[in-house]
Amino acid sequence: MAQDKTPEYNKGTNADNGMNAELVVNELAQAMIKHDQPFKEELSWLEYDLDTSKLDFIMEDGDVRNFGIPVDPALAKYLQNAFQVLMVLVDPDSKNVKEGDYYPLIIHRA
Repeated sequence: MAQDKTPEYNKGTNADNGMNAELVVNELAQAMIKHDQPFKEELSWLEYDLDTSKLDFIMEDGDVRNFGIPVDPALAKYLQNAFQVLMVLVDPDSKNVKEGDYYPLIIHRA
């Protein structure tokens, strides 16, 4: 059976630490990312590229963590109006919230 190459929208995995991340955006342009592992470096802000429809995580040291989260076109119209993202760390087993905080979101074109 041929493998489907269709991207799974709004989800990404960081191979460095096995972190899974999932983006949720509502009609009010309120964005949240649930992730199941802490970042190794401190997160400073997020960047959303309108041309590629991908989300990047920018660390305090300037390093970019590209989770390759392809943003669903249905959500992209809401995400482009957001100015911050609630980052929520959840326990990978119980899925209970451990902590959360808001980070700035920069919108740009490549």
